[in-house]
Amino acid sequence: MAEKKKKEPTPEDIMKLEIASELGLMEKVRELGWGGLTAKETGRIGGLMTAKKKQRKK
Repeated sequence: MAEKKKKEPTPEDIMKLEIASELGLMEKVRELGWGGLTAKETGRIGGLMTAKKKQRKK
């Protein structure tokens, strides 16, 4: 049986983890996975990622 290869985290994945950590959601992500977050929490992460990306472009 082939082992599942862990993919390298992209800069976007890393940013997502940093923001989840800043919002205090990492424990919930560890326990339930990303799908365990509420729409509000997910939206908050997405909004902050978008804001950070815009800042980086400037």
